[in-house]
Amino acid sequence: MIRLLTPAVCGALVAGALLVTPIEAGQSAPAGQPAPAPAAPAAPPEHRSLADAQRLFYNAHYQEAADLALKLRESGQHDLANDEVRTTALLFVLRGLLKGQDAHNGEDKDAVLKACAKCPAVLATFTEDLHHGQGIAREMLKANPADETALFYLGKLDLNYVWLQLGLLGKKTGWDEYWEARKSLDALLKANPKHVRARVARGWIDFIVNTRMPWGTRWILGGGNKKKGLAAVREGAAMATDPFSHAEAEFALWDMLLRDKNIVEATEVARRIALAFPENTEVAVFLKGGRATPSK
Repeated sequence: MIRLLTPAVCGALVAGALLVTPIEAGQSAPAGQPAPAPAAPAAPPEHRSLADAQRLFYNAHYQEAADLALKLRESGQHDLANDEVRTTALLFVLRGLLKGQDAHNGEDKDAVLKACAKCPAVLATFTEDLHHGQGIAREMLKANPADETALFYLGKLDLNYVWLQLGLLGKKTGWDEYWEARKSLDALLKANPKHVRARVARGWIDFIVNTRMPWGTRWILGGGNKKKGLAAVREGAAMATDPFSHAEAEFALWDMLLRDKNIVEATEVARRIALAFPENTEVAVFLKGGRATPSK
């Protein structure tokens, strides 16, 4: 079997960062769409939860999000959700350390990585958490192959690994994880088509494989469909769900619209995001006319 994935399969496969869509004061959520959780002051340290780590992440405080996820483990919260949040935050920490490099920025990735003094520790921590979460999910699936929680998190963690290797490090590896993720997400969506986060993750696979892969590679990767991927994310963003799942769909929609050069609609989505998370400097830079981080 060919064991190759080109670096063009990049950070988009992670399904993006997670941002909640705001509703302006006095307005209600659109039909079929959940009202996002209002901004809340930080909880006292002893009462903080994984939701606080997610909120830090949505505001682009990636290191703080990773640190809080680790801190929460002292009270026994080292589960699949914790591993997923922390590995995702660590990917964005690493992206910052590597000067924001991704698959199409032309950087000498090896040279940048060798010059990064903090990167080895981040990579080691990421790998430890990744393997912990993958191990839990795989054991759960041995006991119950239809376990929706395990199917989703295994797919999501695998895609985090794919982004690390292909997008950030530029290594042509990740084939096994790519197929495991695709298989897990397809099985989950067959059983539960309304699983918003799985729809978003699977939509990213369709979108990126179709838009970034040459024809032969698309065939090897099982094919892709840009329109189908974008439609899946649009539908996910419109579905009634919890605020964090809705957030992920909204951020993914913004990213895809940028990649599709639909700047008008992307700006509308970014404005909703910015109202909810004004500390997110990446969104603020885009709205001020600067470089849009997600678009590669």
